[in-house]
Amino acid sequence: MKNILFFTVMLMFLFLSNACFQTSRSLVNAALHDEEDMNKIDLYGSNPINEITANDIVRNIRIGWNLGNTLDTAELEWLNSSSISDFEKAWGNPVTTRRNIETVKNAGFNAIRIPVSWSKCVDSEYNIRRDWMRRVKEVVDYAVSSKLIIILNTHHDESIFKYIDSEMEESKKAFKKIWEQIADNFKYYGAYLIFESLNEPRTKGLPTEWTGGTAPEHENLNIMNQIFVDAVRASGGNNAYRILMIPAYSASPSQLAMNGLKIPNDTAGNKIIISIHVYEPYRFVSSDQPVVTWDGTKSSDTSPVTAPVDRAYNTFASKGIPVIIGEFGAANKDNEAVRADWAQFNVSYAKSKGIPCVWWDDGGDLKLFDRRSNSIVYPQIVEKIMQGVK
Repeated sequence: MKNILFFTVMLMFLFLSNACFQTSRSLVNAALHDEEDMNKIDLYGSNPINEITANDIVRNIRIGWNLGNTLDTAELEWLNSSSISDFEKAWGNPVTTRRNIETVKNAGFNAIRIPVSWSKCVDSEYNIRRDWMRRVKEVVDYAVSSKLIIILNTHHDESIFKYIDSEMEESKKAFKKIWEQIADNFKYYGAYLIFESLNEPRTKGLPTEWTGGTAPEHENLNIMNQIFVDAVRASGGNNAYRILMIPAYSASPSQLAMNGLKIPNDTAGNKIIISIHVYEPYRFVSSDQPVVTWDGTKSSDTSPVTAPVDRAYNTFASKGIPVIIGEFGAANKDNEAVRADWAQFNVSYAKSKGIPCVWWDDGGDLKLFDRRSNSIVYPQIVEKIMQGVK
């Protein structure tokens, strides 16, 4: 009898001990989860847009993806068509579907940048075609249905947006008119929608096009960014407090370009994000360059990646002005495993500085997804990216 009683007591002790251990472990895990998520906000929830800052939204971006070479097709005089679906397919990608966006979301991306060229669909007074605006809204709504953070911009509109003094008057007119229309059509969308003024603003053909620009061009870009902020704020609705993103000259991470960028005056406080693009090391990431290897243990391979991130951090992020790497990527050269390691290093290092990244998927050499089959083309890269942003 005593043996039975002793055995019963021991079983009860072991059961209670295990229950306490499991409860303790759950509390620890919950605490860790809470610590990870304490800076997160529900951009589709009840947080008032006027209370959400640029830093809030940047902290909520885990990793982003660009719908590249799609709505941003440009210089289509050769196309001999005015169909918006033909515009969207002109550079080889299919018409975007809701399933495309869901596939991206299901792979772990929580932000999408939707580049749009507008100049191909405006009249002489810069009025945007209604069918084109409807189509852009339709694609944005696909992203809304997947509850993604969305960046909407003007892209490849260098034919009408200029930065040389002699061309500025018409450029300012076009830029203001186009942003007034975009802002008006999206003014009731929530805090999850970010407007980006320009993509890679620059003067094509100049020797300084990709090296940071000139002082007069910097000044003119600053004027354009101020026009952008003023036009959006004046449109009312949620645009009075919308988060806005502006690039340096050509979205360059060079110190010259970043030093030339002025933060616009804004009636809403703490609502500006800086955009840069980083494609480094160039000979590794570019499709027309021969280098196919990259080694994360060699500073000669890693410093081209870390240096622009450090410059952006020191110039902006460390001073409370958030930064997004709006484009990065490496072209396929039958080197998926190496590109995966490179991608993981990129996003991990940028994350350590509080800077999220957005992969440039052009549907070609830089693609991650097959948009026709809704499948991941390079699973190693996607997996390593997700590991890098944990």
